[in-house]
Amino acid sequence: MSSIHRFLVGAAGVTLGCIVSSCTTVATTQYEATALTTYTWRVEYTTDPSDRRRTRTEEFASTSLLNQNGEQADGAVTGPDDQGLWWPELPPRPTAEELEGRKRSLEQIGTPELLKTVEYSLTYTTDGQTRTLPTDHSVYRKAVRARQDGHSLEVLLGVGDATVEDVNPQ
Repeated sequence: MSSIHRFLVGAAGVTLGCIVSSCTTVATTQYEATALTTYTWRVEYTTDPSDRRRTRTEEFASTSLLNQNGEQADGAVTGPDDQGLWWPELPPRPTAEELEGRKRSLEQIGTPELLKTVEYSLTYTTDGQTRTLPTDHSVYRKAVRARQDGHSLEVLLGVGDATVEDVNPQ
């Protein structure tokens, strides 16, 4: 599926969902876009590599960095990447002792994997009330660009006003 097709299908889904459940739109001049970037070491332990049901996952050390409004964060080691995000230093790789310490009887220890995750949110104030809601990369980038350009935002909230589905610079 092409990226344009995915965008159109996604936009249609949001629009239809908002029509059916009557999403809320709010205007704000006070907002902050954040992205929490995290590295986490993860290891799979299994008694049967051919059967995913017999596999469990353990997480080890992690490091995080809070990106605010697209600006370089204190403690950033790399970035900005192709998504406009800054990243923390790598957490220490789990040692053999740590890996063996979490191993159960008859399990095999998998190779440690370094996961990269991002949690996006938008904090905004309207009518004297400040809210922080989860969002996605697209909304984060639109809010960052709007803030850099000095624009206020129209914020489209999702079902139950529990997420930010879209923003439009004003």
